[in-house]
Amino acid sequence: MLAVIDYGAGNLRSVLHALKHLRARNLRLVQHGSELEGASKIILPGVGAFGAGMEQMRRRDLVAPLLDALASGIPYLGICVGMQMLFDVGEEMGEHEGLGVIAGRVLRFPEFPDRKVPHMGWNQLELKGRSGLFHELDEGSHVYFVHSYYCAPQDASAISAAVDYGLEFAAAVQSGSIYGVQFHPEKSQVNGLRILNNFLRIEELVDDNLPGN
Repeated sequence: MLAVIDYGAGNLRSVLHALKHLRARNLRLVQHGSELEGASKIILPGVGAFGAGMEQMRRRDLVAPLLDALASGIPYLGICVGMQMLFDVGEEMGEHEGLGVIAGRVLRFPEFPDRKVPHMGWNQLELKGRSGLFHELDEGSHVYFVHSYYCAPQDASAISAAVDYGLEFAAAVQSGSIYGVQFHPEKSQVNGLRILNNFLRIEELVDDNLPGN
């Protein structure tokens, strides 16, 4: 079962449409922790604020079952806030505890003299190491971002792709079978569909020089 977590914070239509376009099999929308049982892959397309998202995850009893699934090695893809929640702490509207799967914090972009916040639009990926998530994706490929906060891992080796937006930040992270992307693959056209398809067949692809492998 491919479990797509819906914690009630936003519209999942674009992600579900992309997965159906890729003919993802045995797709199920999950709204409560008990429904994660039997999942072979998990996608969390988070939207909204970090703290509110974590609160909804707790209210739906999703946190403990999700952590158990991640500890067992079930492949996970977190999108946008779904990536941010992997970290220890998010600083959006106060400090909020995350899942604590990847050490580090989620920080707000500083005020730039020549760039707008939120970071919104297309930007180019700098790939780090070789992640199966980016199989057959070219260096410098464009993907679509909408965010005001960025992830800062304690260990830079957790970063599988970076982007320069006034400062270099983690556009994607990985720890073993746990993947996160700050951008929106469901809005990134051909490149995004390739990334989602790579996740669907991640067991066939190779990860090198990344933590947890």
